[in-house]
Amino acid sequence: MLEDKALDKILRNARTHNGWLPKPVTDDQLRALHDLLKWGPTSANTQPARFVFVRTKEGKERLRPALSAGNTEKTMSAPVTAIVAYDTQFYEHLPKHFPHDQTAIHWFKGEGKEEVAATTAFRNGTLQGAYLMIATRALGLDCGAMSGFNNAIVDQNFFPDGRFKTNFLCNIGYGDESKIFGRSPRFSFEDACTLA
Repeated sequence: MLEDKALDKILRNARTHNGWLPKPVTDDQLRALHDLLKWGPTSANTQPARFVFVRTKEGKERLRPALSAGNTEKTMSAPVTAIVAYDTQFYEHLPKHFPHDQTAIHWFKGEGKEEVAATTAFRNGTLQGAYLMIATRALGLDCGAMSGFNNAIVDQNFFPDGRFKTNFLCNIGYGDESKIFGRSPRFSFEDACTLA
């Protein structure tokens, strides 16, 4: 079992950050981040998530029109904003990524399989987005995930061919502790869980 210090870092004391210290996140850190998160499990090793690490002024300006008013400043000032997207045609990679069953591509590809493919892409891409957040914290960085943006604008500006779809955004950097909200309550075991 991990020590309490590690559990505190990745979950118990981890916070959604709204402000950022003027300290850069390097490309090597982003590579290390992906090299860690990629090991999180997905069904049939589908790995549908795709990440765009927006870190330049030009890239942030492409994001700006999609952002809600409450998310604009913190996103524009974050060292990195990850666009967490998913590949709607993830199954094309299954012959390589799921070699145990070379027929797996046909579970998702073809007429009448659009719904299961879409659900699988979204579900597993979301899981990978959560792995991104946990890996970010495990590597000593902070993050702030967001849903307050216009998906269609992000897709148009970053994924114009339509194959990838945006799920959520996640700012990454070194958080400014002075800009964190007070900790909000969580459900107890009794409120959220059932033993059957």
